[in-house]
Amino acid sequence: MNTRLLSRGLALALLLGAVPASAQQMSEQQLVGSLRNVTQAAPAVDVGVLVQELEANAGKGVADLPAWHALAQLPQFTLDVEFENDSVGIEPESYRTLGVIADALHGPLLRDYKFLIVGHTNATGDARHNLKLSSERADAILQALTTTFSVPGSHLIAIGVGQELPLEGTDPKAAANRRVQLVNLGIAQ
Repeated sequence: MNTRLLSRGLALALLLGAVPASAQQMSEQQLVGSLRNVTQAAPAVDVGVLVQELEANAGKGVADLPAWHALAQLPQFTLDVEFENDSVGIEPESYRTLGVIADALHGPLLRDYKFLIVGHTNATGDARHNLKLSSERADAILQALTTTFSVPGSHLIAIGVGQELPLEGTDPKAAANRRVQLVNLGIAQ
């Protein structure tokens, strides 16, 4: 009887422990650790060039384009921010994540840096709609961080890439591709 109870308890523990990475709680320490390592050798990224490359290559992907390749070399962190379906409305439970981000950006190790908020969608639906939606969602995060959490707007830039930059090794339609990244662009001027 005790063996059966123990095996049921173990099975339950394994089941409960099998929470997807996106549902795990992010800590300020994880965020700072991932974003603070900008070196002087880091490539300079022009956000205007990112937008030009994105617009010129809509529907073709952007990962191999020069500015996007340079962006991939910078410190970044993928955030778990949930939105209402096909909307820019941030789900209430995601405000905890935004608070952790704001605390990290106000802290001594990150407060002097500029960050790019990159919104992504999966490949379900129209590519132009997804591009617009991802841009509006990145803007919504920027607005929440600046208005609700008083992060200086001069330290944030928002851009959406739609479905143009899926995670390597995933189905472009996979939910994992609906994500937000925070990228450290270097010291804010």
